Amino acid sequence: MTGKKDTKLFAITIALLTVYLFWGGTYLGMKIAIESIPPFIMAGVRFTLAGVFLFLFSRLKGAELPSAAEWKGAGIVGALLLLGGNGVVAWAELRLPSAIASLLVATVPLWILVLNWAGGSRQKPSGGVMAGILVGLAGVAVLVVHPGGSEGKGADTIGIIVLLAASISWSFGSLYSRTAKLPASPLMSTALQMIVGGILLSVASLFLDDWTKLHVTQISLRSWVALGYLIVFGSILAYTAYIWLLKNAEPSLVSTYAFVNPIVAVFLGWLLADEQLSTQSWVAAALIIAAVAIITIFRGKGARQNQTAARKEEGKLQAR
Repeated sequence: MTGKKDTKLFAITIALLTVYLFWGGTYLGMKIAIESIPPFIMAGVRFTLAGVFLFLFSRLKGAELPSAAEWKGAGIVGALLLLGGNGVVAWAELRLPSAIASLLVATVPLWILVLNWAGGSRQKPSGGVMAGILVGLAGVAVLVVHPGGSEGKGADTIGIIVLLAASISWSFGSLYSRTAKLPASPLMSTALQMIVGGILLSVASLFLDDWTKLHVTQISLRSWVALGYLIVFGSILAYTAYIWLLKNAEPSLVSTYAFVNPIVAVFLGWLLADEQLSTQSWVAAALIIAAVAIITIFRGKGARQNQTAARKEEGKLQAR
């Protein structure tokens, strides 16, 4: 029995490290890939290929063919998450350091709470969660009012605003996915989202003049390697590990990726891309990461309290 627990603990540790490192590395990966590949073309290729692979893998694992309604639901989620979210992040990295991009995307849990509350959710945020929201907004304000980037290249306000819009789009998509008609298989659902999102990104590239900027013979080796990393490690391995974790680990543990990823991204940007952050950016980083940690911790406590209350109520009903 102890051996099985140790094996599972080891598997959870490996899966967490996979999500921490590979997803944290996607920001720098996108930054390098778009050096010689236009952003929407890069993102379109990335998600289409990853989605096709996951689709075939899901079918081999016994997943049923999706219905038209499931394609529609997954398509809307894919449009919000990958076109309005990830594709816009890739474009914004033309103007911003990857470290700044990762910090702004880390605000997604904050926006999800705000949008859910504004949408009339009966479950009001606790005091701790509200404190986390305010700390996160303060971090965003520091970046917007005093944007700072790498040496010789400041983070411009347009890039920051676009990234905030991408984070909000991702948040909308995450909320919509809770009620959307999606395949029962999480991997098949992800595959459909990636396929539709990848196609939409490719279509968007036609209207954004990306194809006139694409010169296949001039794509650098480092951009090809970065694209391969994004497809294999960022979209396939890390997401598969994430799906496995959702079924095999505590949600509060799994959600820690939200504030570990930007730490990894900031470190990799400094180590491999010589991204030197200004004092304001470090302050914003500390505030945003602290906010996500606070929100994650207090949401976890709230969820456990709700489960405990539900079990007590169920016990009372059974006693009657």
